[in-house]
Amino acid sequence: MDKIKKTKKVFVQGPISPEFVGSSIASHQSKTNVGAHAIFLGQIRADQKEEGVVSGIEYSAYEEMAEEAFHQIREAAFARFDLICMHIYHSLGIVPTGQISLFVFVSSAHRKVSFEASEYIVEQIKANVPIFGKELTETGYSWKENK
Repeated sequence: MDKIKKTKKVFVQGPISPEFVGSSIASHQSKTNVGAHAIFLGQIRADQKEEGVVSGIEYSAYEEMAEEAFHQIREAAFARFDLICMHIYHSLGIVPTGQISLFVFVSSAHRKVSFEASEYIVEQIKANVPIFGKELTETGYSWKENK
């Protein structure tokens, strides 16, 4: 019988804190079959735009569709890579510059698998999840594609 993984909640209101990232790492110390973790952290940049310097991004999403897309990405990654564990978190709402909006954490027995899976997951998120970002500046905002 195939093991079906349940849909996991991905969205976090506001920035993803360094403390949350740290506690996620710490909670995996008991998994002694893990030999490698790969972590991707997406951080908001203070890019210069016509409207001014980006001060943050306000994220929105079609949450039900996005959660399903995240679930499909998880299932595809587990099928494609020999992973032990995977966690994905993405912000909704306003995330100021310098703060984390995306946290991907994969664990496997070997580092190459973790690296490859992490890159695959991030690229799939950017290509397939309906998340929208409105870049906030001193003088206004502009829409940012999830790319």
